[in-house]
Amino acid sequence: MIALLAILAALQYVWLGQVSDGERERLKSRLEADTRRFADDFNREIQSAYFNFQLPAKFWGTGDWGEFNDRYEFWRERAAHPDLIKGFTYVGIGSGAVWNYEPAKTTFVSGALPDDLKPIAPLLTAAGDVPTVADDIPALLMPVYDIHEPLNKLVVRAVGGADTADIRPEIPNRSGFLIIQLDRSVIENGIFADLSKKYFAESDGANYKLAVLDRQNRTVFGAPEVTVADSTAKLLDLAPDNFVFYTNREILPKSSGVTRSVVFSTTQRTEKKSANSNSNVELRVITDEIKPRVDDGETQIRVETPAVWILNAQHTSGSLEAYITGTRRKNLAVGFGILFLIGGSVLAIFLSAQRARLLAQRQVDFVSSVSHEFRTPLAVIYSASENLADGVAREPAQISRYGELIKGEGRKLSAMVEQILEFAGARSGKRRYDFQPIDLDELIDEAIEECRPLIDREQFEVERERCGHVNVSGDKSALTGAFQNLIANSIKYSNGSKWMRIGCRAADGGVCVEFEDHGIGIAADDLKHIFEPFYRAKSVVDEQIHGNGLGLSLVKETVEAHGGTISAESEPGKGSKFTINLPEK
Repeated sequence: MIALLAILAALQYVWLGQVSDGERERLKSRLEADTRRFADDFNREIQSAYFNFQLPAKFWGTGDWGEFNDRYEFWRERAAHPDLIKGFTYVGIGSGAVWNYEPAKTTFVSGALPDDLKPIAPLLTAAGDVPTVADDIPALLMPVYDIHEPLNKLVVRAVGGADTADIRPEIPNRSGFLIIQLDRSVIENGIFADLSKKYFAESDGANYKLAVLDRQNRTVFGAPEVTVADSTAKLLDLAPDNFVFYTNREILPKSSGVTRSVVFSTTQRTEKKSANSNSNVELRVITDEIKPRVDDGETQIRVETPAVWILNAQHTSGSLEAYITGTRRKNLAVGFGILFLIGGSVLAIFLSAQRARLLAQRQVDFVSSVSHEFRTPLAVIYSASENLADGVAREPAQISRYGELIKGEGRKLSAMVEQILEFAGARSGKRRYDFQPIDLDELIDEAIEECRPLIDREQFEVERERCGHVNVSGDKSALTGAFQNLIANSIKYSNGSKWMRIGCRAADGGVCVEFEDHGIGIAADDLKHIFEPFYRAKSVVDEQIHGNGLGLSLVKETVEAHGGTISAESEPGKGSKFTINLPEK
């Protein structure tokens, strides 16, 4: 059984490792998907606010704001967070005109650049590329281009040419910027909070901490301590692969077999596509470095954009790997704990069976010993009574001697029966003790007197040490019987040395009574079992010394019932010393 449990433990270790690997892949895949969806939803919200308001330069010179108001109302009706846009400001390049949008009047009003937008003023007049996001404010910077000719004349050069062709459109001049100022509190407490609940609510025991960091690694949202992320995603990303915009289907002329869509860009980039009569001609918005990737003979565009904000997701355990490792250890601990419990149960059953077998053997030995002990006095009584009945003993002296013999053997039988009954009562828990104050010297003297016939017959010398009027609380009859048992054992196992000592000494909170002899002694292996019921040392059984193995177990039961303890010291061939420690009254 133990071998099978060991094999099962090894298999469980392997299986839990495989389960942990699968769980790691599942949680990692789900985390990456949730992080990506979080970023996509946020970026789409920002992109819709950005591309919905693309208007040509001629619009800003008419003073007719109807189309802008229509777009604004259209966006507010469909936006998940209509309060995201805090305000609009148009800044003209060259003219220096500044117009601020007033929603109540649904019109742009000439004025000064708001104070919170002044830090980005140098960007608006700088030559070259201008970032589309000012994340410190935050605000979106949308360039307004002065377009004078149809875009298809600038773009369509790939149709009917070589297999591939470079499309290098001429980017129109910027005439100004539309600054879309965003409300940071709506982003943090609205969009981020909603997306956190949507994608990172606790499930399957996986709980994550989120943090959004800006370009300077400052925390915009979430937990500042999230530095090592299990998954990341770009926020405020206006890459074309993520665009949700409104296509102007009238900006290019219709042509059979060719579909065109247009989004304006702030920088000139190159796109390579296979050129054939059925290919799509498309100018895409590229805001950063382009890395071409060839697939199936067609050169595609892969856009790499520097992150504006970064979303970091970290498991609350410190990392997803730490969570998986911890979960695996818990599962292993539970699994191995169950296996150890089963193994311990098997071992306990085995030990219990061994103990039961040993106890049964001792009971058999006890029955055999008691039968032998009963048979000897019964044989003496039977023989003596037979002689008396047959008239063999006729003289008064003989009759008296036979009477004393029958009386003595009857006393032995009675003592053995009483000892057995006392053991049965102690084991059943029905024995009751009558506790009274007892003088210890009187108790010892009474025990010695009870054993006086045995002491005198064996001509034993008892060295007595007085206790000095020490009182204990106990049952006088029970304690006297325990002391008698120890005195009788010293005489029974004397080994020819007819001496014993009964002494007293003070102990912590009580008194010790010592019974010492120079008898046969007890072997070390037997010493730890002598207080067990039915136990008799093999040397004692081999020497056929009478006894039933109950005496010392009864002494221990009695002493412990009085709140005391008993211990034994012995050396084979040199004698034994039993010490009873009783609490003083």
